[in-house]
Amino acid sequence: MLRRWLDAWQQRRTQRLLEHRAIPDDLWLDTLRAFPFLTRRPLPDLLRLRELATLFLAHKEFSTAGDLVLTDAMAVAVAAQACVPVLQLPGGLDLYGGFVGIVLQPHEVVVPRQWVDAVGVVHSGEEVLAGEAMDGGPVMLSWQDVQAAGERARAEDGYNVVIHEFVHVLDMQHGGVDGCPALPDRAMYTRWHDAMSRALAQHTTEVDSGRPTWLDPYAAQGPEEFFPVTAEAFFVAPDGLMAEFPEVYALLKAYFGQDPVRFRA
Repeated sequence: MLRRWLDAWQQRRTQRLLEHRAIPDDLWLDTLRAFPFLTRRPLPDLLRLRELATLFLAHKEFSTAGDLVLTDAMAVAVAAQACVPVLQLPGGLDLYGGFVGIVLQPHEVVVPRQWVDAVGVVHSGEEVLAGEAMDGGPVMLSWQDVQAAGERARAEDGYNVVIHEFVHVLDMQHGGVDGCPALPDRAMYTRWHDAMSRALAQHTTEVDSGRPTWLDPYAAQGPEEFFPVTAEAFFVAPDGLMAEFPEVYALLKAYFGQDPVRFRA
């Protein structure tokens, strides 16, 4: 009885948010024009995406750094792209429930890093970040790179920093970041590991040889980066990913429950 009451209460609350805090028509259309890859899907998907983005905005807290001034257009741009990966996933926005904060930086951020090499020596240095997802939040994004994703989508080079970082959040669902999200059964885990390992080995060999690659060389950093980089390409430049790594495309299609190549037919 209590479970049914809570479910009914949540449904009423969600409906009120969708009615009273809906993204205005003009703002939503401007967002679709700025990020045209969003429109490559059927109308029911776009309606669902708008609902999810509305609820995302109701539950997340945006802040900015430096002299960057937050606008509604900026928040909607992030929300719409962040919701693409969970559009058909069981759990939907609940998969992003482990954090609240989203920090927009004006540009890329330089951060200090320490790492241990294969023989145990500790090194220090700096890393330039366009985004970073931390367990428990926040998610940091370079606004310059968020904007660039719109133009780069037209070039179909597979780049999208928002999708990249929110796929990292999905990767964290079962603890840690290892390039594998929570999956429904052992068979899917085996299929995931085998397909991703083969594709990563191929990509790493190509990168190490100095040959130009269609997929971002950053994916060769390891499985924890190969997953989000291929997910970017899956949503933004699906034809390229299917041509380059058909097995990975099929795997992501099964996981996300979406088939972006079909939307372009």
